[in-house]
Amino acid sequence: MAKFWDYSDPLLFAILPYIAFFVFFLVTIQRYRSRSFSYSSLSSQFLENRQHFWGVVPFHYGILGVLAGHILAFLIPAQILLWNSNLLRLYALEVTGLMLGFLTVIGLVASIIRRLTISKVGRVTSIGDWIVYAMLLLQVVSGVAIALVYPWGSSWFATTASPYFWSIVKLNPQVDLIAPMPWLVKFHIVNAYLVIGFFPFTRLVHVLVVPNPYLWRKPQVTRWYGRPDGSLS
Repeated sequence: MAKFWDYSDPLLFAILPYIAFFVFFLVTIQRYRSRSFSYSSLSSQFLENRQHFWGVVPFHYGILGVLAGHILAFLIPAQILLWNSNLLRLYALEVTGLMLGFLTVIGLVASIIRRLTISKVGRVTSIGDWIVYAMLLLQVVSGVAIALVYPWGSSWFATTASPYFWSIVKLNPQVDLIAPMPWLVKFHIVNAYLVIGFFPFTRLVHVLVVPNPYLWRKPQVTRWYGRPDGSLS
């Protein structure tokens, strides 16, 4: 495994990021210009709501918290390290991040089980949806595994991963910063690039145009009314 990463580091960490972001921006803009009405989550909530709630809400709260932590460590690494200089604050940050990761996994697994067990929902689930679920599951599970196996991630992310991502932004990728990292961390980063590249082909694009209402709206209620002839409306 180590030899594989050694030979592929330049491709995966210096070339793949730009391919992923190029595809992301190109397809996102093209799709919005030609098929703007496809920017929808295509929610299946009206088909089944109870399990939908227990999957979507934990996932959204968890993933938003996890992403916020990653973004902060990327934007203000010095401040994160200053925060972590106090052991109590470091523990609080690590535990919070781990709990948000578990919350994300629980919500995502619940959503997958819902689509597997409820036939009405399964029938409207496309192959692309399953690919997205698989990629997201790999991403969040590997993230939780990293937090458990390689603790104090907020600190080593700020000192190692953040400079690498900034080098990508500055068009001067410093692969040597990532090369010594464990294969699990490398897998997590590579899968993130793949998710970004696949993003504009999926229903996930809806997050770019509208706020997600799942976090605060009341449960949706659907009523079916019968007609005298026995049909439904």
